[in-house]
Amino acid sequence: MSRVIAICFLFLAAVIGFLHIDSRPVWAPFAIASVEQVDDGAIDDVTPKNKSAMKVNVPASQSNWLPDTGAPSVHAASLTALKDGAVRAFWFAGSREGAADVAIYSSVYDTRSGNWSAPTVVMDRISAEKGLSRYIAKLGNPVPSRLADGRLQLFFVTVSIGGWAGSSISVVTSNDEGLTWSKPQRLISSPLLNLSTLVKSPPIQFNDGLLGIPAYHEWIGRFGEFLRVDAGQVIDKRRMSSGRSAIQPLVFVNDAQDASAYFRQTRSSGLPKQIPVSITQNSGQAWLQAPDLTIANPNSAIAGLVLNSGARILVLNNIEIGRYRLALMMNDGKSEQWRTIELLEDDEAAPEIQRKEFSYPYLLSVDGGGVHLVCTWDRKKIRHRYFSDAWLKQAYSKAFSVEAEASSKEVLQ
Repeated sequence: MSRVIAICFLFLAAVIGFLHIDSRPVWAPFAIASVEQVDDGAIDDVTPKNKSAMKVNVPASQSNWLPDTGAPSVHAASLTALKDGAVRAFWFAGSREGAADVAIYSSVYDTRSGNWSAPTVVMDRISAEKGLSRYIAKLGNPVPSRLADGRLQLFFVTVSIGGWAGSSISVVTSNDEGLTWSKPQRLISSPLLNLSTLVKSPPIQFNDGLLGIPAYHEWIGRFGEFLRVDAGQVIDKRRMSSGRSAIQPLVFVNDAQDASAYFRQTRSSGLPKQIPVSITQNSGQAWLQAPDLTIANPNSAIAGLVLNSGARILVLNNIEIGRYRLALMMNDGKSEQWRTIELLEDDEAAPEIQRKEFSYPYLLSVDGGGVHLVCTWDRKKIRHRYFSDAWLKQAYSKAFSVEAEASSKEVLQ
């Protein structure tokens, strides 16, 4: 009986939610960054014969750690670029994920000195309760963005009752690049229950200055939704997937109308453990299921971005079970053929009980060339790595050449 009542409430909420957003404001095209013309050494011009890029002395990628908060458990880091060229990180830390003592922290990375600032608390459970005027049991998943007027925003997940399936999204705003923050407010994605809406991946910009937030649900269904947001108000939403098999959508914008969404798979046993895909051809107003991206995924988050050259990057656990390996992959932006550039973390050789967890990657490119990565390291630390534009080009060139050489040997045999 309780299940029937829950389904009836969900159906009623869906109907009211549909009517609530049925004003159907006009959808703007996606905002598209201009793609630079690339030179002979760029990623999309590498061939097996072009080995000059491999001979260049390129510095290794840089690696360090986000500052220690004193908490035994940390998770879900994210990044945003500041106006002065620095990088601000956000993550949550506490005694364990979902504990009452979890708080959202922030730190700033000085790209000249290579140092992170001391961590500061952006939001804790008590501050969220006071600001939202409601009981808050736990919080997590901070995701930053920019408003059209240049102010910094931070979306995060709050739970008042139950597990993560009972979440809603809240947002705070900063006028001083994250030094201070406004009182939090809830995003109302459904006017009745407003439950089970979470965020993990970076928002998408429309050319009218509004945001598209790739959100997801975990209660009854597990699916993605695309929220169109104006100054903290959800003015429209569209389903990105269906059923119970795809959450935490990551959106790659192809042009002003077209985009692809890659999902973390949550499929039952026996179904493919690879990346579900949806596509839109009208700036996110409608999404259609597409064939899977045939890269392994073990029910774990993925991260990605597009460089100015048009090349694309993915970071994910490219295994079917576990989170003990984290890989950096790239493609040229013209196909779906992805190459593994580097194994960032790999505990496959360790006994299963000793394998660490490497998960929840998040990527940022400040200049459209070099790339910053943060990820959870065994739930105890947040690792930060930086890959220069030159390093990425060289690494891709090397992977291309090794693959071409292996193919040539197969043909000869």
